[in-house]
Amino acid sequence: MILCCFAGLGLLLAAIGIYGVIAYLVVQRTQEIGIRIALGAPRSAVVWLVSSLGLRMALAGVAVGLLGTTLAARSLTSLVYGISALDPLTLGSASIGLIAVAFAACALPARRAARIDPVQALRTE
Repeated sequence: MILCCFAGLGLLLAAIGIYGVIAYLVVQRTQEIGIRIALGAPRSAVVWLVSSLGLRMALAGVAVGLLGTTLAARSLTSLVYGISALDPLTLGSASIGLIAVAFAACALPARRAARIDPVQALRTE
């Protein structure tokens, strides 16, 4: 039970961290996003632009985590009970869950980026 609570807390902290980084990137790129919208980029393209930043970070993190798990599998076998250290179902579901949380954490900054007013974005210079 305690392990589940700590895992949930770690997942929450990861989501907050991803949200913070993506929100900061949106603020830093406000002028660029405003110019894109002013030149006719659809709002869905802006949402995808911002979401893809977070998804790339999440995919890189999952790849590094899977590589680390593969390398540390021999030492993890004594810590994991009931399954093997390289159980594809467990690793796959954890990876998909982490990517889903990262996508959800990117959704709010992406929606906020799509609503940027081009005139306001260009005036802030």
